[in-house]
Amino acid sequence: MSVSENIAYQKCINPDCQAEFDCGEAIFKCPKCGELLDARYNFDKIEVPKKLSDFGNRWATRNNRLDFSGVWRFRELLNFCDDKYKVSIGEGQTILEQNTAIAKYLEMKSDSLFLQYEGLNPSGSFKDNGMTAAFSHAMMVGAKSCACASTGNTSASMALYAHACELKSTVFIGSGRIAFGKLSQAMDYGSQTIQILGDFDDCMHQVQAVCNKLGLYLVNSLNPFRLEGQKTIMYRIIEQLGWELPDWVVVPGGNLGNSSAFGKAFAELKELGLIDRIPRIAIINASGADTLCDLVNNKKLVWNDGRVDQKIIDDYYADLTARNFSPHTCASAIEISRPVNLKKCLRTIDLCNGVVRKVSDEEICDAKAIIGKYGLGCEPASAATIAGLKNLLAENVIGKDERVACVLTGHVLKDPNVTVNYHKEEQGPFSNPPIEAPNDLDAIIKLITQ
Repeated sequence: MSVSENIAYQKCINPDCQAEFDCGEAIFKCPKCGELLDARYNFDKIEVPKKLSDFGNRWATRNNRLDFSGVWRFRELLNFCDDKYKVSIGEGQTILEQNTAIAKYLEMKSDSLFLQYEGLNPSGSFKDNGMTAAFSHAMMVGAKSCACASTGNTSASMALYAHACELKSTVFIGSGRIAFGKLSQAMDYGSQTIQILGDFDDCMHQVQAVCNKLGLYLVNSLNPFRLEGQKTIMYRIIEQLGWELPDWVVVPGGNLGNSSAFGKAFAELKELGLIDRIPRIAIINASGADTLCDLVNNKKLVWNDGRVDQKIIDDYYADLTARNFSPHTCASAIEISRPVNLKKCLRTIDLCNGVVRKVSDEEICDAKAIIGKYGLGCEPASAATIAGLKNLLAENVIGKDERVACVLTGHVLKDPNVTVNYHKEEQGPFSNPPIEAPNDLDAIIKLITQ
């Protein structure tokens, strides 16, 4: 039987290669052409529920660890390993908050804005959706040690799941380029941390070389099975909308794993007849790390049925190298200039009629303060969604009565320094600094009641 006749298999995204590999292989780039791999399924061999709402029945059996998981509750849609290998520590217990206050601030229809809050995951970010899937694959292939490059959230999540699976884990971070709220988690969960004299892109290069040399299991989003777990963020949004679709999904753009996973999720749901249309997507970069925005909007890079113009990418990256460019933004989670999932993201943009925008650090910090004041505290990268949405509404790209789901990727305590400095140093119009008061009752009461 050929590999493609299995229930699940891996396939190169390059249409001129299309090499196929067994899911039992821990390879994260096509060995034949070097391109990215997809996890693929023969859904006719899988008992997929006939309608999405059938997945909701598992809420009644939450004593089953897989039904409790907000990832594995949808396991037929990412059925690449047997249940005995599936790892879960309660990921995916997230909420979709309808936020009328922020909708009012944005002058949207009051019932049209929703915040998908991934900060409720065990490690405090969306990464747990992917790690539960990646580590399930690691268990299937018998991995003993794992590694990642990280700006913070990946390291925290990997360390937590490696601890649960009793795997040794190693984190590669750049010099001074990680939020300590995130690094503290990796250290606390027992990961070895190696600080490279360079930025995230340098760490990404080195971790791939180390994993290849030492046979470590790579858990960055090059890993196609990690993206399978991240698909479920879209399933939960649909679930919490009463099994209806949003008009738009707005997501931060960093290494582009989420946007790539979301497009794949919608493509498969449409293929299965579980949805009748595909929502649009907006991917928001920080202006200090705007590779995707520049390539798509200015260099006109497109998916082109998988035949992406590699010369545009090579020339762009060569220019970054020649200028010794290193990305800089307060949103550390998206401080990436050479996103590894670039081509998969282009596929999503094509499928979802997507748009790409960039926002300044000032816009991110102001949006973060608005989210904190009226909704759910989040990390800076998450706030790029509201900042980007504000601009897209002003451009009339997104209508004020369209239903929009913004993905808030991480918890407010992931990067508390940005929050404290914004308020304490009065960096923006929404700053809320502490007020100094004398040790006097009347003076304190006057401050409170004035």
